[in-house]
Amino acid sequence: MTTAGATIATLRAGAAPLEDHRRVVAIDGPAAAGKTTVARALADRLGAMLFDTGTLYRAVTLAALRAGVPVTDGAALAELADARHIEVTPPSTPDGRLYDVRLDGEDVTWPIRDPEVEANVSDISAHPAVRAALLTAQRRIAGVGAVVMVGRDIGSTVVPDAGVKVFLQASPEERARRRHAELVERGASALYNDVLAELRARDIIDSTRDASPLRVAPGATTIVTDGLSAEQVVDTIETLVRSVWGSVEEPA
Repeated sequence: MTTAGATIATLRAGAAPLEDHRRVVAIDGPAAAGKTTVARALADRLGAMLFDTGTLYRAVTLAALRAGVPVTDGAALAELADARHIEVTPPSTPDGRLYDVRLDGEDVTWPIRDPEVEANVSDISAHPAVRAALLTAQRRIAGVGAVVMVGRDIGSTVVPDAGVKVFLQASPEERARRRHAELVERGASALYNDVLAELRARDIIDSTRDASPLRVAPGATTIVTDGLSAEQVVDTIETLVRSVWGSVEEPA
C-alpha cells in the first residue's frame, strides 16, 4: 500500500480489519495539540505510514456543507460518508501541506482546514452513525504494518490494541496560538480570541459526545507539549516506540 514514510490510503469501508496492531502508534489529543506535526516527523524516522484520521472527518464535513446536509442529520451524514471517495496521498505541492487529501478526485487539502469546516467537524464526527461508517476503513489501514495514526479516539476506540498509545496535551491558550499562527501563515482572516473560543467549544463537544469521546486511553503515555519543541516531543515518543517495537517480531 505504501513505501516507507509515505502516506497512501484510500478510505473505503467494507474490508475486514486485520488483527495485528502491535506496530501501530496511536497518537490522540485535542485539536491543535501538535499531533499531526509530531506524527509526520515520527513516521519519517520510523519508516512508517502516516494516517491522520481527522482528515477523513474533515472531508466528510466539507462534503456535507457543500451538499447542504444538516450537521444534525446523522443518518444522512453516514450515507454521505459511505458514498464519497476520499484519498490521502503523499504531498504533491510544496506549500506546507503534509499530504494531499482528495474528495471524489478534487484536491481539498486546504479547504478542509477552513474555519467553516473547523466549526462543524466536531458536531459531524460526534454522530455514532458517522463514526461507525468510517471505523472499518480505519482499522483496515491500521493493519498494514508500521503505522502512525493520529486522531482523538485511536487508542481508546479505533485501535485499542495498538502497540504504543500516546496522548498529547497542551493548554487551550497554547493550542490557540498554534492554530492562529497556522491560519495567518495561510493568509486566512482569523482573530486569536475567536480561535481560542472555537477550540474550547470543540473540546467540550469532543470530550462529552456519546460516541468515542476524547479521553486518555488505558495504557497511554500522556505528554504535555507546552514549552516543548516538536523535535523534543518526537524524541520522547521515538524512544518509547523503539523500546516496544524491539520486542515485536517482523511479520512473515
